[in-house]
Amino acid sequence: MREGRGQERAITGNRQTSWAFADAYGAELVESAESEALRWAQDRAQDAGLRSVSPGTGAALRLLAATAEAKAVAEIGTGTGVSGIHLLHGMRPDGVLTTVDIEPERQQFAREAFRAAGFAGNRARFIPGRALDVLPRLADGGYDLVFCDGDRMECMDYLGESLRLLRTGGLICFAGVFAEGRTVDSAAQPAEVLRLRELLRTVRESTALVPSLLPVGDGLLCAVKRGE
Repeated sequence: MREGRGQERAITGNRQTSWAFADAYGAELVESAESEALRWAQDRAQDAGLRSVSPGTGAALRLLAATAEAKAVAEIGTGTGVSGIHLLHGMRPDGVLTTVDIEPERQQFAREAFRAAGFAGNRARFIPGRALDVLPRLADGGYDLVFCDGDRMECMDYLGESLRLLRTGGLICFAGVFAEGRTVDSAAQPAEVLRLRELLRTVRESTALVPSLLPVGDGLLCAVKRGE
């Protein structure tokens, strides 16, 4: 991975090359102790058959959390802690990540990964359960950023809940909107691709949001909540 340093001028207009370089560049931003924790969490995710955010997506999440000076972040889909490490790194030092997952075992992996990355135990609140059962219990307007990496079939419900949870000027981010390489304009339309198309269209047309689609990882859809 280190050979990526100093190759900025070699990047051309080739999209696949630029995409790969963005992920390599993201990986270079991680400190050594944190890198070990991320690798451990990624290995646990692979063992469980879970996808985890790419280094480029992780770097984007860090940037967005830092830009928002996020003190309260809600995460839908803890996984094994890969995205949580990135979010915590970008958040304020006194920030708390509230992370929801239907599998408590995964959250235990994430807890270990956060500790190995150097984050204190009070920096994260783990809530086991189905996201759509948990989110209604969280405070209206109480969050600076909501990161959604759960069931793609529930993405429209996540959008509705996130708009309620976010403060004005807060950010919502959806991972995996490229559906692991399947274009959302493909003739063959699995149900989750149809749902992602609906999400992309709804966010684009919403007067309550200022959106952007970032070409990192499997696609990161981001939007800022406008004021009333």
